[in-house]
Amino acid sequence: MEIGGDPLDQLSSGISGLNSLLNGGFVDGRLYLVLGSPGTGKTTLGMEFLRTGIDTDETVLFIHGEESREGLLTNAAQFDIDLADANFLDIGPESEFFTQSQTYDVVDPKDIEDDSLIGDIRDTIDEVDPDRALIDPITQFQYLESDEYQFRKRIISFARFLKSRGTTVLATKTPDAQFDEQLKSLSDGVISLEYESEGRRITVSKHRGVGQRDGTHGLEIRSAGLDVYPALRPDRHSRSFEPIQLASGIDGIDSLLGGGLEQGTVTIISGPSGVGKTTIATEFLQTAAANGGGALTYLFEESLETFTYRSEGFGIPVTRLRENGSLTVEPIVPSARSPEEFAQLVKTQVEDQNSDLVVIDGIQGYKTAIKGGVEDVDLRRRLHALTEYLTNMNVSVLLIDQRHEVTGLPQPTSANVSYLADNLVYQQYIELEGELQRIIGVLKKRVGDFETVPRQFTITADGLTVGESMAGYHGVLTGLPEQSESGRSSQVE
Repeated sequence: MEIGGDPLDQLSSGISGLNSLLNGGFVDGRLYLVLGSPGTGKTTLGMEFLRTGIDTDETVLFIHGEESREGLLTNAAQFDIDLADANFLDIGPESEFFTQSQTYDVVDPKDIEDDSLIGDIRDTIDEVDPDRALIDPITQFQYLESDEYQFRKRIISFARFLKSRGTTVLATKTPDAQFDEQLKSLSDGVISLEYESEGRRITVSKHRGVGQRDGTHGLEIRSAGLDVYPALRPDRHSRSFEPIQLASGIDGIDSLLGGGLEQGTVTIISGPSGVGKTTIATEFLQTAAANGGGALTYLFEESLETFTYRSEGFGIPVTRLRENGSLTVEPIVPSARSPEEFAQLVKTQVEDQNSDLVVIDGIQGYKTAIKGGVEDVDLRRRLHALTEYLTNMNVSVLLIDQRHEVTGLPQPTSANVSYLADNLVYQQYIELEGELQRIIGVLKKRVGDFETVPRQFTITADGLTVGESMAGYHGVLTGLPEQSESGRSSQVE
């Protein structure tokens, strides 16, 4: 990174997703503020920062005030973070640092000789000469000051001291509206951690001289440590749009679609429960896998075992296709991933496998299974970013959408996501001569021709069979079709 022609050395945070938000990492020799309520991951983020310094043979210093060295080492070990080679400086009110050979009552800051204590801290830093320092939390310095004005002066002085040495500093703090703005203005970068309905979130609101990825992003703390998942940014990619059609292999469906679905488009298949939406999507998956382009499907509403058993019952060799690597079936565990983590999973698998088709089964399952649930507005925004990224990669996308109405078509989709689609395929039940029948039709196809009259279809043990069109009937979309005069005439003839 260069600003005004001068290179800026950047250090890894130890978290690849955070490096991305910081446009490369922390700038060497600068001060960063990490804000967050208890439990949001401030200390863990700082530990990752220190561990990375140790791994690159840097000298690191952990200035702490709320937990002992032993407790911090134990906590770090739970995430496989080894800080045994770090230097520790305990500035807590109960620490030996303030009590040895002194008579100060550290709980009453008015009686403390500030210059002497800060001098001792500076002497320790001079001796350690750290490349990286974590102050957790920075509010421990308030014990040394009589008021906030003096605290601010002390922080400015201390920050300048560390930066003059070329030390990169992370300071953590619990949010406090009254004093946060002052600390933010002093810091070269500000990272905020929050816990929302969707889970932990991270925002970089400031990165002086370098810039940052704006917005809120996914954050997870698991047994292996802390991970950051940047919101998917649908940049233009290397593949160009090619109007190559992907067929289903079912003659009637392909006829409805004017030959098939164009590569690099988004198709929504909507219909009530049990009408056959996933069955049709699986036919497209089989074709994409057989053509060698690779296919991915994400199951939000069905287990892998059920999907495999049902599909193979229709003659689709899911097990064989998975074994040869041409088909990937990924069940999504409910409430385990943020929307960003799921998007990054899709991105990684698509790029690793050079996939031509992605199926998300289904939209309602995605809405409820993603951690914390997703409101309709967020659902549309997140699906738009994901599908735009995929189509920019010239990947075809099938979104399975369950409508609540068994018959009739009051609206094409359940969550007003139809604007995402280049193609809208609907399935529904109709009542015909006292029996429930299935029909399939196309409402919209952005590229190429399609049949405007729906067709009847059946699902049997042998698979899916599409019959003749419903020409000669009116009121089909109401679910109660009636044969027109022209239809009766053609039957008589």
